[in-house]
Amino acid sequence: MVGGAEGVAASPVKWCAVSLDEVVSRGKRLEASVFDVEARNARDTIVYGIYGYVQLSSLVESAYYPGRFKRIYCQRGYGEPFYLASQITSIRPKAEKTISALTNCDMSELRLRKKTLLLTRSGTIGPVACVSKSTMGKVFSDDIIRISFKADFDLGYVYAFLKSRIGNLLLATNRYGSVITHLEPEHLSAILLPDAPEALKRKINDFVAKSYELRDESNALIDKATAMLVAELKLPPIEKLAPPANAFSVKLDDWAGRLDASYHVPVVGAIIAHLKEHAAEVATVADPRVSKNVILPGRFKRVYVEEGYGRIFIGGKQIHELDPSNKKYLSLVHHKDRIGGQLELHENMTLITCSGTIGRVALVGRHWENWTANQHIIRIVPANDGMAGFLNIWLSTEYAHPLIVRHTYGSVIDEIDDAQVRSVPVPLLKDKTVQDEINALALQANEKRYEAYNLEQKALALMEREVLSPIS
Repeated sequence: MVGGAEGVAASPVKWCAVSLDEVVSRGKRLEASVFDVEARNARDTIVYGIYGYVQLSSLVESAYYPGRFKRIYCQRGYGEPFYLASQITSIRPKAEKTISALTNCDMSELRLRKKTLLLTRSGTIGPVACVSKSTMGKVFSDDIIRISFKADFDLGYVYAFLKSRIGNLLLATNRYGSVITHLEPEHLSAILLPDAPEALKRKINDFVAKSYELRDESNALIDKATAMLVAELKLPPIEKLAPPANAFSVKLDDWAGRLDASYHVPVVGAIIAHLKEHAAEVATVADPRVSKNVILPGRFKRVYVEEGYGRIFIGGKQIHELDPSNKKYLSLVHHKDRIGGQLELHENMTLITCSGTIGRVALVGRHWENWTANQHIIRIVPANDGMAGFLNIWLSTEYAHPLIVRHTYGSVIDEIDDAQVRSVPVPLLKDKTVQDEINALALQANEKRYEAYNLEQKALALMEREVLSPIS
């Protein structure tokens, strides 16, 4: 572990006592990794805490996940937008797939209901979210456990507990401390949590509920800004711009050195032609009126440190989360120059994933200031605050996405680079007043997300300070 001044400090010794019965029940394994010390200590914190404890299942009215089924996907417009378990923590999830009505399942069971806590039950165990106006009624994967509570205030209270370090450890391990790979509703009876007074539970729940309200308000502002942009550019549904084509011709003059068909898909030309007709001008990301810089960090070997001893470090899968889960911490000693020159995030930067899943777009909020992100994310530094929100709204649309992903190259892992992002078209509107209003709405939405983050942090701080604190 690296110390507070980034000097080397001795690693703390982690130990616990294990009974012979537990050794036998774990297949006579003697490796320490089989018996997670931190999980055991977390459980002891609850058992010997100031408020006593209850089983999570005692607070639950119902906990279930829809029955497994074979999914039948179809083209957009011919079924229901379908959301994956990994998207429950997204502030504004976008359906990447469409599920057909021919799928043999009860679609009503898949729809999210209000006042419900969501837990992923396979893959990565631990992500937790509340159903909000933005997700209520949407069709989500059967890989999510849906939990409702007997008392409304327990929703935010349990959410904050499971997001805490101790709660997350208990969620991802069984009563012996071994890591579980699949979470089932019956596992909830093994999770203990402090039996805090109702007044304290209500206070934590209120912070969480208000945080989710602000997220919904930010999404409504983004929807309004996007609708204004689409209306001003007179953009029809994207499928009407250019019908899907399995074969098409390309002029030699338009090859641009690219022989891959994905670069020349007809929808790209149709979008650009439409923009030229209805925008005042079609600039590019590289235009100095649009951006100051486009940054693609170089590859490097990372040195991680313990929480509190380095800069928060996130990846492309996390940029749509308000408070990214599974954060890591990058050493300042080893990466100080690279952090300052390439990795650091600043408010109102637009982020675009450029490796693996191409074209995820996010606007950096004030609460991410000076965080760092990996080299699989391109940073666009806006020309000024009057362009930051507008640029992000445009790049987040379904019309800009084909203009970004057309540049994809790579035979195994998809990639795009900073030069290609610089060439992405950006329409400048004929009515500058509308463009400014779109920009203002986006920045206002970003501010609401900052407020939402702060409220959630207040809930988590209250949980750590007054609920999970040891007996003095």
